[in-house]
Amino acid sequence: MRRNSALSCLVAALALALSACTHRGEAPSSSLAEDDDAFCRANNVTVGSAEYVACRKDRDVQHGNAAARADRAQRDLGEYMLNNPVRP
Repeated sequence: MRRNSALSCLVAALALALSACTHRGEAPSSSLAEDDDAFCRANNVTVGSAEYVACRKDRDVQHGNAAARADRAQRDLGEYMLNNPVRP
């Protein structure tokens, strides 16, 4: 009985860890699209015009750059932690 409970705890912990990895880097696209649309409309850009398309492309590039910075910061932190272990 004890082995079954330990195994189920291990499986639950592994499932939790893997589920966190699958959602890393994903942004709620619906809220970003609404925010981008509101941002472009607030700057008096007509929907469907060339300026609107350029505004949305610029916002998409900004979101991509922000995601790349966050990924780079996470990678740098991981490398720092590997190269500078804390020894008690």
